Amino acid sequence: MLFEEKPWEEIKVNPQDKKRVAYFYDSDVGNFSYGANHPMKPHRIRMAHSLIMNYGLYKKMEIYRAKPATREEMSQFHSDEYVDFLARATPDNLEMFNKEKFNVGDDCPVFDGLFEFCSISGGGSMEGAARLNRGKCDVAINYAGGLHHAKKSEASGFCYVNDIALGILELLRYHPRVLYIDIDVHHGDGVEEAFYTTDRVMTCSFHKYGEFFPGTGELHDIGVGKGKHYAVNVPLRDGIDDVTYRSIFEPVIKAIIEWYQPSAIVLQCGGDSLSGDRLGCFNLSMRGHANCVNYVKGFGIPLLVVGGGGYTMRNVARTWTYETGLLNQTLLGPDLPFNDYYEYYGPDYKLDVRPSNMYNANSPEYLSRILTQIFSSMEHTKHAPSVQMQPIPPDIRDYDDDPEDDSKEALDTKGGSQKARDEIIVPDNEFYDKEEDAHMVRNSGDFKSRPDGLSETPSAPLSTSAQVAPVTPEAPEASLTNQNREQANGINGNGDSQSKPDTADSAVPSAPISLTTLATSATSGEKK
Repeated sequence: MLFEEKPWEEIKVNPQDKKRVAYFYDSDVGNFSYGANHPMKPHRIRMAHSLIMNYGLYKKMEIYRAKPATREEMSQFHSDEYVDFLARATPDNLEMFNKEKFNVGDDCPVFDGLFEFCSISGGGSMEGAARLNRGKCDVAINYAGGLHHAKKSEASGFCYVNDIALGILELLRYHPRVLYIDIDVHHGDGVEEAFYTTDRVMTCSFHKYGEFFPGTGELHDIGVGKGKHYAVNVPLRDGIDDVTYRSIFEPVIKAIIEWYQPSAIVLQCGGDSLSGDRLGCFNLSMRGHANCVNYVKGFGIPLLVVGGGGYTMRNVARTWTYETGLLNQTLLGPDLPFNDYYEYYGPDYKLDVRPSNMYNANSPEYLSRILTQIFSSMEHTKHAPSVQMQPIPPDIRDYDDDPEDDSKEALDTKGGSQKARDEIIVPDNEFYDKEEDAHMVRNSGDFKSRPDGLSETPSAPLSTSAQVAPVTPEAPEASLTNQNREQANGINGNGDSQSKPDTADSAVPSAPISLTTLATSATSGEKK
């Protein structure tokens, strides 16, 4: 299939086609810190929330504070040993554990409150999926989720608990087929691996491929066993812009949805594919990124939207706010309302992320080869694979769909009032000195500390909350083993490459790239 560049069209919404949107936010999430010099900043979620609230979007959707995921719920995907490690490990006792076994260290540090942070992320995605299952909403949003690199028994790429896999497992209790779409600049390897051997979940990832973390997501990685042809990878090159991205995203997603007929969709909205991201290498504007969200929403299929990467915090907050408006059929105005972090959006104070003049290395010939391979692979898939009918497993706990009252007592569930917890000071060095700096690669050590003069004003407290119950989904398909992936990638037992069709991009690393090893290449970098 030949790649055809579509002219850019302004994003449109239909205010008459109202969606029931459930938005999940826990104000505690902004209190956690990976460390002063670490690029991942959970505080960006609080910044986005403040902007969303001050645009008045709380009037258009239901706001919930999800019950944090328990160890039992995390163990529906993760190994018991790994969950036990997350629950017990602290910076003070870390020497008691085998850090290499669970892949914690520079990229995935053990910080104070690690398990609570993971619980918030996992709980939001699980309850969002549960509300979709019960028909309580059309769209569920959890920007604290989207941690797509976490594996069954180890952390990876700033991710500890794979909230997406947990959410998909919950959706599979009611839905025969679930589609996962990933627009983060990094390949969604953890989610793909979790469902690599099943046809009940189709994964589709649009990502930078080559000498770039995690080094997976090659065009010919299409799944194994029953899952063969149910993994779609779109390996892209540096500098892809709005028009080019739209011209490949929309035909691929349209074909997948028409062919696979999913009854639920999970969309990972990583903001590191935006132009100027500190660790990214794409050139998408806010509207180019948001067009993907608006396009997927337009199919009218139950939709779980989660966050992901994004390391220029003010741009992530802008984009997720704009996309929240689109999910509520609202086009937000360009002038930012006053909010708790207003000073960080200067000097223009606009709801916009502009593209740069970065070179687009994605030629029409290259993208045509990608489309040809993807559509050829899809022809081998069974049209909308069927699922045998069976009883739905009962919920472990009762769900409470009524929001709690906004009293201090109602919010006092974790050893202190909600307002008191919100007033915890933002950790030092939570803001960068120059967020417009884009000459970085992932996990570079050259991240600058916050200047002393920046405000640490906390966000406003959450106004509504609700209880959520755990789920008991069917046992997941076995995670992809190294042997299976080696067979799928054409590698024999001795580690030698077997014959394999030429790929669209030959820059495939021989092994997954550590985030830390890329730090030394910050000056030469991924960005051109």
